[in-house]
Amino acid sequence: MLKVYSSDICVDCRNFKAIQKNRGFEVEYVDITENTMNLREFLGIRDGSSIFDEVKQRGGIGIPLFVMDDKMTFDINEALSWMNQKPVEDDEIVEKIMACSIHGCK
Repeated sequence: MLKVYSSDICVDCRNFKAIQKNRGFEVEYVDITENTMNLREFLGIRDGSSIFDEVKQRGGIGIPLFVMDDKMTFDINEALSWMNQKPVEDDEIVEKIMACSIHGCK
């Protein structure tokens, strides 16, 4: 099953959650802002994986993070492909605002 590290304060995470709900497939969510145990779990992955190097350089957090088996990605379409789901279509994006980091919005 796809595991998604996310937070409800993240627009990209909320958009993925809306797509998942609309399409009706199941995933396991780990909300990293829900409690310290979830945050520690995420930080353990983040601190130990080079996939986060560029994200950290840009001042990003690295969510949503999609994990399945031994694969990790930040790319929604790649994660969807692991479940034989079609890529995201423009009309599935419910919140069309820019994601932000500590360096401002892109």
